[in-house]
Amino acid sequence: MENFKMTAKTFFGFEEILAKELQLLGAQKVEIGTRVVSFMGDKGFMYKANLALRTALKILKPIKTFKAFNDKSLYEGIKKIDWTDYLNEHQTFLVETTLHSEHFNHSQFVALKTKDAIVDQFRELNGKRPSIDKDFPDLQIHVHIDRDTVTVSLDTSGASLHHRGYRSATNIAPINEVLAAGMLILSGWEGKSHFLDPMCGSGTILAEAAMIACNIPANINRKEFAFEKWNDWDAELFDDILESLLKKTREFHYTIRGYDKAPSAVSKAKDNVRNANLDEYITITNENFFDSKKETEGPLHMVFNPPYGERLDIDMERFYREIGDTLKQNYPNTNAWFITANLEALKFVGLKPSRKIKLFNGKLEARLVKYEMYEGSKKGKYLNTEE
Repeated sequence: MENFKMTAKTFFGFEEILAKELQLLGAQKVEIGTRVVSFMGDKGFMYKANLALRTALKILKPIKTFKAFNDKSLYEGIKKIDWTDYLNEHQTFLVETTLHSEHFNHSQFVALKTKDAIVDQFRELNGKRPSIDKDFPDLQIHVHIDRDTVTVSLDTSGASLHHRGYRSATNIAPINEVLAAGMLILSGWEGKSHFLDPMCGSGTILAEAAMIACNIPANINRKEFAFEKWNDWDAELFDDILESLLKKTREFHYTIRGYDKAPSAVSKAKDNVRNANLDEYITITNENFFDSKKETEGPLHMVFNPPYGERLDIDMERFYREIGDTLKQNYPNTNAWFITANLEALKFVGLKPSRKIKLFNGKLEARLVKYEMYEGSKKGKYLNTEE
């Protein structure tokens, strides 16, 4: 099988860890961009990337690049592609667009022109045409315009790869699965200690932590990928790739625990963990973090997503002060990481973070922060307590 170029889309701040993921999987010519990483691989690697990458949102396969300055040159460029290689008149398609151009500033207009060019090509061939299907298209086409450069790609993934397939129940402010996985990787989580998410919500961070610890492919529970509807879909090759990935799973010898003070969240988290077939690794209990103490010997790795005050009405100053107090008093020998978009509230934690990483949670600018809690005397001589 011959290699071709692909592009993996991701969140801001995850480009380098996605590039590393791709290199470890065996991608060639990996190049980092902004929110994207490009690479080379064959059809089997395309299947593998969709199955295994934790921090990718989409895998696109570019098929044509050309210049366009107006709707006429866009239409002509799209029509020059031989669409019979990818579609027939009985199938359906959908066009998505991303624009960074002064020549084109309306995504629906670009999608409409693209659709017209494809449909007209088929009509001229045999009088029949494929139709649009917004819900379950046979082919998803992605048009990216950067100034005057148009890149037409096939979307190999379909629905965003954060749709892992295990989450049936969510809470008020669930964290995106790709964001959770990226936070865990940035925190250095590799499954080499005990793990705790003390505000686990619907259990996303717990599930992603267990999959990383056991090297389970991120999208093992997904129902389908877009490439399964393509003309060159190779089910046997896909099964071989999946089997080879599953052979690389590993044993995990520590505990993964989640707390939440809301019984409804605990119930949802347990359902999602069960859906992911990870319940043998994860224990979830109904507890208030602020009343808890470290229960395990040795180092503890903690990653969580506390409320920001966006959707939950809480006293931010008191809440974040309690986070700091609980860590300081009850969690020695712990690396504690959490994400917040409430940058003001970080001042109340009362501890100095040893790392701050800029990320986005949806459209909210956020910080992933690390607090290192050392084993120390009862007088509280922690190396990172602010004066």
